[in-house]
Amino acid sequence: MTTKIGILGYGNLGRGVECAVKQNPDIQLEAVFTRRNPSDVKILTDTAVVENVSSLEKYKGRIDVLILCGGSARDLPEQTPKAAKLFNLVDSFDTHAKIPEHFANTDAAAKAAGTLAIISGGWDPGMFSLQRLYANAILVSGKDYTFWGRGVSQGHSDAIRRIEGVKDAKQYTCPVQAALDSVRNGENPELTTRQKHTRECYVVLEEGADAERVEREIKTMPNYFDEYDTTVHFISEEELNAKHNTLPHGGFVIRGGKTGWNEETKQIIEYKLQLASNPEFTSAILVALARAAYRMSKEGQTGCRTIFDIPPAYLMAKDGEWIRKHLL
Repeated sequence: MTTKIGILGYGNLGRGVECAVKQNPDIQLEAVFTRRNPSDVKILTDTAVVENVSSLEKYKGRIDVLILCGGSARDLPEQTPKAAKLFNLVDSFDTHAKIPEHFANTDAAAKAAGTLAIISGGWDPGMFSLQRLYANAILVSGKDYTFWGRGVSQGHSDAIRRIEGVKDAKQYTCPVQAALDSVRNGENPELTTRQKHTRECYVVLEEGADAERVEREIKTMPNYFDEYDTTVHFISEEELNAKHNTLPHGGFVIRGGKTGWNEETKQIIEYKLQLASNPEFTSAILVALARAAYRMSKEGQTGCRTIFDIPPAYLMAKDGEWIRKHLL
């Protein structure tokens, strides 16, 4: 069963989705939608077209799943519920504190339109979320710990770039090694947000921008920086392009727990990701979720879903017999 997809937004994530499609013979790219002039956007897929975002409605019925590749700060809260009125869709909304609100808005739109939407796909939220669920189900008595990085956060970098006076920026999330070591030793420490991570920002200012104001806006930004020790470095565009031109990331999900009649046995579950390209890995997950979204929609399901609601087998192109033989 071929799944025809569209891509909304052709930045790092959108380009990654296009590359992931090449590795999945059952996924076909129909169109890329952009806010830019379509003639200025060059894609790699000869059989797909580039359209302005204003043309989305014309593709209703021609696209099985739309993959939204915008930012969580300002794009997806508006785009996802709106697009759910037309298409089955997948997004990578990653503002954890606002996921319930985003889910409710998208669920209402998708149910009214009879579409199926999967939100917050990616690795966190996404794959890390799933590992947390598995670990909680298995080690009922225990504590969860999630460490990200050291790596570039696309969402946080995008949030900085939205600040007036910022020309470009990269933000690195960095685990605090002492906290990570304590968790791995099974000590199950009580850690605040600030004790687990620091944030490093490398910022290029527009000419004449107020550096003190920009730094203050970064450090006080709710849901992004206000709960962390944050360092802001103002650098030139040349230095940013030379030293910060890749998008690595990764991290760890760890649950320390106890089993036994008197909970005397320490157990630790750890899941690790080490990514050379954050957007390319996230894109690969979104394409697998698009396959699942189409299958679920063909069953008549509507409304909003997260990775918790998807049968694992729906993510794969292989049939159940192959999966049981090779992966079980």
